[in-house]
Amino acid sequence: MHWWVTDAYNQSPMLLVSWVFWVIVSICLHELAHGIAAIRLGDDTPIHTGHMTWNPMVHMGQTALIMFALFGFTWGLMPINPNRLRGRYGESIVAAAGPLCNALQFVVLMTAWVLWDSFAAPSVDPTLGDNVMIFLSTGAVLNLVGFVFNLIPMPPLDGSRIVGDIYPPYWRLFQGERGAVFGLVAFALLFFVGGSRIWSFAFGSTADVYRAAMQLLAPTP
Repeated sequence: MHWWVTDAYNQSPMLLVSWVFWVIVSICLHELAHGIAAIRLGDDTPIHTGHMTWNPMVHMGQTALIMFALFGFTWGLMPINPNRLRGRYGESIVAAAGPLCNALQFVVLMTAWVLWDSFAAPSVDPTLGDNVMIFLSTGAVLNLVGFVFNLIPMPPLDGSRIVGDIYPPYWRLFQGERGAVFGLVAFALLFFVGGSRIWSFAFGSTADVYRAAMQLLAPTP
């Protein structure tokens, strides 16, 4: 069994640096987006619990960071109190804010990657050009994975909170002992079986968007 750190480093030291950077930064931004949405809707729990911070230890915690060191991916947490949120769909809005933040990061990183390769990379040292490309493309892929994965309606993902808030009977599927077991098994299958499909989709979609954007910017003969 290979350790992901060794595999990433063997491919490129810059890939390892980019992976660590973007996983931590993307999770922090994702959780902060939840917190900002909750505060704007009247719940100041994120402030009182000290979670409106850039400190990854606050958002991820020791267990999540250990999982990151072992497997290369992890999770974050932003505590809120749904009872304090204004509006019928306050909880779903807060839940959606995290994946939408990932989507925004994806758009920004893809734009920066395309502009870099189109205008800056040809005139700089090839090694620098490749390293910047790895940095931006890695961040784009990771954020697309975060966007898609978190919108799946399966506890504890954000998608389940969105669906459950819009359609409350959905939560009955996961209530009681049988529901909890069903949710645990479904999430395990999603993570270990569906996870590879999500990664394949993210890599393929990122490459497709890059090629399409580069064609649009290509000079006409």
